Amino acid sequence: MVEARRLGLACLVALPFLVGAASGSAAQRDEAFVLRDPDIVEASGLVVADGLVVTTNDSGDSGRVFAVDPATGDTVGTTSWSPAPEDVEALAPAGAGHVWVGDIGDNRRARESVQVLRVPVGRQDATVVPEAYELVYPDGAQDAEALLAHPLTGRLLVVTKGVFSGTAYAAPLRLRPDRPNRLVEVGRAPGIVTDATFLPGGGGVVMRTYGSAHLAAYPSWQPVASWDLPPQDQGEGVALAGRELLLSTEGAASQVLRVPLPVAAGVTDLRSPAWMALRWLATARGLPIAG
Repeated sequence: MVEARRLGLACLVALPFLVGAASGSAAQRDEAFVLRDPDIVEASGLVVADGLVVTTNDSGDSGRVFAVDPATGDTVGTTSWSPAPEDVEALAPAGAGHVWVGDIGDNRRARESVQVLRVPVGRQDATVVPEAYELVYPDGAQDAEALLAHPLTGRLLVVTKGVFSGTAYAAPLRLRPDRPNRLVEVGRAPGIVTDATFLPGGGGVVMRTYGSAHLAAYPSWQPVASWDLPPQDQGEGVALAGRELLLSTEGAASQVLRVPLPVAAGVTDLRSPAWMALRWLATARGLPIAG
């Protein structure tokens, strides 16, 4: 009964962003802007923060994030720090003027722990000493490219990049800088997740792979919908901007694409408890929904 209530609440929060989203093909290619900075060559994580789009390079770069004006594609601020991270793969919102940087990549699955850093961003260049927190998995080293921060509680979550399936882990609500913070497994995810973002209100999570997007209810992680994304050379980043998704890819002068969140009519698995809850809520409110 408790889990049913939690699922119903999650679906209630997600409902307006599914039923009321723009219709049309989610695979339609529509350029939002081009990342013009020649220093951005392997754009990995993506976050919308204070009207700017923040990105970072994949492994091998120094410690830095880029704040980009989406109207022009130009970098308007760079935040740098040292020492250089090991393998930055993801970003997440961290409150006004800040982002979480996820140094969570581990292709060889050899790291004893990974790290997240809270870094200020904005329309200026800065060198900082960021807040840093160590994270430890409960079941050994994992490779991950997706970092999430719940929009209401701020709790951090990591989604691993398994070949056939991934795992979602939650960090403690209060992170400790003086000792490792132990992650807890909280759900399952699709395979090859390269980034993820919460829906507003935190009732759903959109996870992207190289070619598709997957919506799961939160906190149940029950699958709700999936759809194709436009082709990209190596689709890495996803961020929510209003009722659209922004999609980034690696490469110099790469395009950031935008696609609408699809209507719930795209869901085909009518046996999903999350889908049934969405359908019931939509019917009760007199909203159009197929299936």
